[in-house]
Amino acid sequence: MDDIKILYEDNHIIVVVKKPNIPSQADKTGDKDMLTILKEYLIQKYHKKGNAYLGLVHRLDRPVGGVMVFAKTSKAASRLSEEIRNNNFHKTYIAVIQGTMPKEGKLEDYLIKDNNKNISYIATKDKGKYSALEYKILNTKNNLSLVKINLITGRSHQIRLQFASRNHPLLGDSKYGNNPSNINIALFAKSITFAHPTTKEKLTFTLDIPNRYPFNIF
Repeated sequence: MDDIKILYEDNHIIVVVKKPNIPSQADKTGDKDMLTILKEYLIQKYHKKGNAYLGLVHRLDRPVGGVMVFAKTSKAASRLSEEIRNNNFHKTYIAVIQGTMPKEGKLEDYLIKDNNKNISYIATKDKGKYSALEYKILNTKNNLSLVKINLITGRSHQIRLQFASRNHPLLGDSKYGNNPSNINIALFAKSITFAHPTTKEKLTFTLDIPNRYPFNIF
C-alpha cells in the first residue's frame, strides 16, 4: 500500500492518517487519492474480487494532512454522515495564522461556495450557510500564531476563509491569503471524536502536531 498509516480498523470503519497533498477523493488531476488507495488496500488485504465498498464521510483539502475516518459499509457511512449533520462529529485542527488575535474566541459567518472556481466567500445570512468555529491561541512568535481550532460546522474551506476574512490568513495559503509560498499550508487535522456507528462507543483519535515548519517554530 502507498505508505498509509492506519490508526484503527474493524468491520465497519477504518481510521487513517492522510498525508498532505493527497486528494481525499479523485479529482481532475488524476493523482492517486485516499479513497482509491484504501480501496486497493482492502481488496489486497481481504482478497476481494472486484471493487471494495468504502464510504467517504468527510474530507480534508488536498494540501491538508491529518486524521480521517472512512466507512467500510453503507450503514456505517449513513450513521457517520448523520453524526456530522447533527454536529456530533467533532474535529480539532492546528493552524498557523499570520498576526495575532485575542487569546480565544468564536468566529461566526455565512459562507457560500462557487463550485466552478472551487472557492468560498463570506455571504449574507439569506444566501450563505451558517459557519462557526472556536479557537484558542497556543503560542505566538515572529508575528505568527499557533492556533487550536474546534470546528463546529464543516463548510468547504471554512477555516481558511474565516481567518483570512479577518486579515489573519493561514501561513502558506495562496488561495485565501494572497501569499504564494514554497511551504505547505499550515493546517493540520489533529483529532476526531465520534460515536462508533454500531457499538455507539465514543472514539477519539489524536495525532501529535507535526514536527515540521512552521509548526515546529513554536
